[in-house]
Amino acid sequence: MTGSFTTADGTQVLLRRSARARRMTLRVARHGGDVVLTLPPRVSEAEGRAFAESKSDWLKRTVARLPSAQLVGPGVLVPVAGQGVVVTPAPVRAARVEDGALLVPEGRPAGPVVQAFLKHRAQAALLEACNRHAGALGRPFQALSLRDTRSRWGSCTSDGRLMFSWRLSMAPHEVLDYVAAHEVAHLAHMDHSPRFWAAVERLMPGYAPRRHWLRQNGDGLLAWRFRD
Repeated sequence: MTGSFTTADGTQVLLRRSARARRMTLRVARHGGDVVLTLPPRVSEAEGRAFAESKSDWLKRTVARLPSAQLVGPGVLVPVAGQGVVVTPAPVRAARVEDGALLVPEGRPAGPVVQAFLKHRAQAALLEACNRHAGALGRPFQALSLRDTRSRWGSCTSDGRLMFSWRLSMAPHEVLDYVAAHEVAHLAHMDHSPRFWAAVERLMPGYAPRRHWLRQNGDGLLAWRFRD
């Protein structure tokens, strides 16, 4: 970032310059709601300000649609595999789901404990799903890693390395399974061609509702915060 400014209606805009940018772009981060204006090298800041001001109505609508940040803590209902469970301190050594509650060790910060629990579940569920889909496709993958990504739920490199957002463990299992099938299909087709989507359909017939769920509810998963 190279600076920031405030629009006439009070919106804080972060300014970023990029040597690769060919035109001005304005985006609102899905997590946190930061407004970022990207400028090509030869575009002045004054031109950027004017561009941002011209998009004020769009900015207001977009920011208003974002889910508000939700902090994980005792008594909070959080999603695990698509089901809401109440974060509940208890005399346990490790977090676990039991009778509609997510039990967490007493005396420890709930947020980081829940985050670690979700990461562990994501690792196990995604490894199982990717092994299953890769076996069906006949294309092995080289490695699987987790990150807290904001722009994508998964990715696949040309050398067969898969990456996923651990927040998928909050989504229904069938949605996580779809993302695994999607990325495994890239092992055969590194694009989004008709052949790629045909491969996804073979791995997961009728995947469209799962893809739609993620498009409609993904921002809500990104809104959860695990540290104050």
